[in-house]
Amino acid sequence: MAAASSTAPAQKDSVLNDNESPQIAPKPPQVAKCLEKFKTTIFTQMSSLAIKHGAINLGQGFPNFDGPEFVKEAAIQAVRDGKNQYARGYGVPDLNSAIAARFKQDAGLDIDPEKDVTVTSGCTEAIAATILGLINPGDEVILFAPFYDSYEATLSMAGADIKCITLCPPDFAVPLSELRSTISKKTRAILINTPHNPTGKMFTRDELNEIARLCVENDVLVFTDEVYDKLAFEMDHISMASLPGMYDRTITLNSLGKTFSLTGWKIGWAIAPPHLTWGVRQAHSFLTFATSTPMQWAAATALRVPDSYYMELRRDYLAKKQILMEGLKEVGFKLFPSSGTYFVVVDHTPFGLENDVSFCEYLIKEVGVVAIPTSVFYLNPEEGKNLVRFTFCKDEGTLRAAVERMKEKLKKK
Repeated sequence: MAAASSTAPAQKDSVLNDNESPQIAPKPPQVAKCLEKFKTTIFTQMSSLAIKHGAINLGQGFPNFDGPEFVKEAAIQAVRDGKNQYARGYGVPDLNSAIAARFKQDAGLDIDPEKDVTVTSGCTEAIAATILGLINPGDEVILFAPFYDSYEATLSMAGADIKCITLCPPDFAVPLSELRSTISKKTRAILINTPHNPTGKMFTRDELNEIARLCVENDVLVFTDEVYDKLAFEMDHISMASLPGMYDRTITLNSLGKTFSLTGWKIGWAIAPPHLTWGVRQAHSFLTFATSTPMQWAAATALRVPDSYYMELRRDYLAKKQILMEGLKEVGFKLFPSSGTYFVVVDHTPFGLENDVSFCEYLIKEVGVVAIPTSVFYLNPEEGKNLVRFTFCKDEGTLRAAVERMKEKLKKK
């Protein structure tokens, strides 16, 4: 046998040097099929860009000012009093009672705080517990687009069949004839949000009455997200549960964070008759089981404030709203009416960008202001490509500074 050639290439030594690390290819992200379509939330993306570019954040809906001192002091006192262990699963009794009392004042309904109220870790968990506790795979659930993004994600986790009805500018009215034709024998629930994020629309009494009539006629439940109920500017808020025949088929979802500028506390609740509360509590038990104990005690204190607190809250927000809306109009946006919440939706197309995402990226990088692209709030993103959302839950100085930046740097094309 011939000897091996002395010119053959040497084999690479497979032994790593002390200062070398093995090169491991990154593994692709893994996620359940029901969540494959969902990305990092738009709020996280835009807030990260805001920090990177030093932009004024009028995107994500959290105040840049703090909640009332008396509520924070109540939380501190609860911690000092040793109220720091697991709370009862469905809520600290004092908070359940405060929620029931507030609901009677607001909706005129007497409810049982022990049987009808479930305290959750924010309204987002109340939404999740309601959907996961009461919706089966294949159940049809009707949404109104644009919608808060957690609705679609949680319905997907539950295996629901989502039917979507689009609310269109300028007034975002409910197309009642389309709703009538969308309801079927498979319809389990309609999910509404009033006052409405992102548009600021408030469902009118006529719209709510017709939705209620259709629900009774077709034996359909209503999940109603009312976290902005105290930020109603143009008309009185109407709770769906208060309409004739509706309490027995309605789950009312609410929270502390928006009304008391304490969004980080994550105190929410679901109000429902006992036969529906059972499903909500079953899901809640295996999602979070219980919610922060000292914060619940403080929330009970907050909910017992006199109505003058809410009147002052609306006055303050109305002034902020006026600053932002007048500024946006002067900049050149096309505005749509906002009757409630602390959001306003505008048409960005006068500025010549391709779509809402492109506009928001330009606004952050070149102008230094953050808005939220609304296409993420639609099943069909094309329906929202011309619209962006601004929030006015910021101090007046911040709002004025954002407007000045846009006046200086944002030009019509």
